[in-house]
Amino acid sequence: MSKSKWIIFFASVLFFVAVSSQGMSQTVKAATSKNDYPIVLVHGLAGWDRNEVFGFKYWGGLNDIQEVLKKNGHNTYTATVGPYASDWDRSAELYAYIMGGTVDYGAAHAIKEKHARYGRTYPGIYPQWSDTNKIHLVGHSMGGLTIRELTNLLEEGSAEEQAYFKEHPEQGISSLFVGGKHSVQSVTTIAAPNNGTTFVEESNSVVPVVKNTLIGMSALSGKLLSPTIYDFKLDQFGLKRLPNESLLTYNNRVFSHPIWKSKDIASYDLSVDGVIANKANLKTKADVYYFSYTGQATTKSLLTKKETPMITMFPVVIPVSKYMINFKKTASNGMKVDDSWAANDGLVSVKSSYYPFGDAAKVADKNPVKGQWSYYPAMQGWDHYDFTTFADKPAFVVNAFYLKLAKNLSELPK
Repeated sequence: MSKSKWIIFFASVLFFVAVSSQGMSQTVKAATSKNDYPIVLVHGLAGWDRNEVFGFKYWGGLNDIQEVLKKNGHNTYTATVGPYASDWDRSAELYAYIMGGTVDYGAAHAIKEKHARYGRTYPGIYPQWSDTNKIHLVGHSMGGLTIRELTNLLEEGSAEEQAYFKEHPEQGISSLFVGGKHSVQSVTTIAAPNNGTTFVEESNSVVPVVKNTLIGMSALSGKLLSPTIYDFKLDQFGLKRLPNESLLTYNNRVFSHPIWKSKDIASYDLSVDGVIANKANLKTKADVYYFSYTGQATTKSLLTKKETPMITMFPVVIPVSKYMINFKKTASNGMKVDDSWAANDGLVSVKSSYYPFGDAAKVADKNPVKGQWSYYPAMQGWDHYDFTTFADKPAFVVNAFYLKLAKNLSELPK
């Protein structure tokens, strides 16, 4: 797509979202709830903080989903983690971001992956978090994998970190890796690659998609000609932006770093084999409710009988969607990625998003069961970015989706 077409496309979307946001009135308050646990929103790949990208929100763009939910009686927080970090690193960051304190990636992990053990320090968005004061975790895209891993670590801890601490008690251990915590009421994944996504199978596919996404965010924020204020949050690898370093230099330094070829990075953890390898850290826990929402932005062609991207799909991911439709492989555990994986939302296969293969699951109904996935039928016409108001869905439609989701969570028994 030419530069002029990009400008026209994003300008039209910007106008439509703005008009939709101003024209709607959200006045319905949350019904009497069975629990008052807060919701914590966790972004996916390439996500950003509420104060980045000129205030253009990951969760809502110009339409602030966090504030919509709060206005309607649902206590909601937005968390921020490394947009390209591994699920392990993101889980450690998410724990510190919610509880408050300095990120501890674990001594054993830091040695193995050759990066710093400690990261940034956060004040905490919900420091009272505990087995009594539980939370609902809601993750979009990779955020879904992150909250699954965090929930598992909270309960089981890490045998590797515990073993290292036993040999080196003077170095301490993060309370996250000790385990024994049952402080998550529910896990909700939205357009998440619960069994991996095939778009990262293409060599160097992540970086181009990320770059194009950043361009799109810049356009939608109304700052197309200005540099996007964006933090890669890869300090543990020594990739912190230097004083007076231009954004272009910073971006080039990050994208040329060898971490993109390692296994301690998002691109590996998002892959089919990456999810399989990490399965021990992604267990479904018996005392937690699990829900999943899935979009589908491809449709079967009457002529070719093959899936094809809908015309409303976010332009950045159309080439990716086409690649995924035709991709096939045999995974490391013998699982077949075949035509049943073709239908997708632009970045994640419908089949992969529903629930982890092999786990107990059922179509969502009014009687969710702890330790069993409740998955909703694919939402037709919703692509990967529609769930975050980047694409063609007006704000009032997206808001209605999240208000319904929040209402369902509030009605879960304590």
